[in-house]
Formats: sequence, structure tokens, C-alpha cells
Amino acid sequence: VQLQASGGGLVHSGGSLRLSCVASGGTLSRQMMGWFRQAPGKEREFVSAISWDGGIKFAADAVKGRFAISKHNANNTIHLQMNSLKPEDTAVYYCAAGPTENWPWPDRLDSWGQGTLVTVSS
Repeated sequence: VQLQASGGGLVHSGGSLRLSCVASGGTLSRQMMGWFRQAPGKEREFVSAISWDGGIKFAADAVKGRFAISKHNANNTIHLQMNSLKPEDTAVYYCAAGPTENWPWPDRLDSWGQGTLVTVSS
């Protein structure tokens, strides 16, 4: 599965951005797709994920209530709507896909997008 992420940019604190990730080249049934992020000097951390049938969603405590993940099966795309952004949300955001049982551990996931930079200014 190939993943293409987009939607990053520069936004002021309190602002919003919407990330998108398009999957191609494989089957996503029984898999989850989602997002990780990595800030400078820090390890990659889980953000949010969604099952392909949409029946399962979960998110890190740091983003609950502010970020919302969704999917559009028609075009193999997931979105991450990020609201009330904070400077500590600044990171490169990576889209990933893998079997449900392998989430939220990044070293257990096989498919990764190229990353998109989100910068939140104070």
C-alpha cells in the first residue's frame, strides 16, 4: 500500500488544519489507517487511527476533543481535522496503515506516507 499525505502548513495558535492521506496499490480491508507525528528531537508518537469500516476510532489523549479522524472509502482517503491547534502540536505528521492488532505501535506498521509538516505559531 502506498500512502500520500498532504495538508500541512503554518497556522497560528488556536487555528485549524485538515490533513489528508490517500491510499493506493493494495487492499485495506481488515486494516487501520491513521496518523503519527514527530517533533524535532522527539520520538514518533501516535495521534489517531480509524478502521476501514469506520467502526473503530481512537486517539491519543493529547488530541482528544480537538482532532477528528474520518474516512472516505470511495477514494481511499482519510482526513484528520485539527482544531484548536497549539504550538506543541508542531511536528511532521505521518500517515500509516497496518493490521488492526498492530496499532498504535509504529514499529509494527508496514506502510508509511512521506510526512507533512504542521507548524503552529504562538
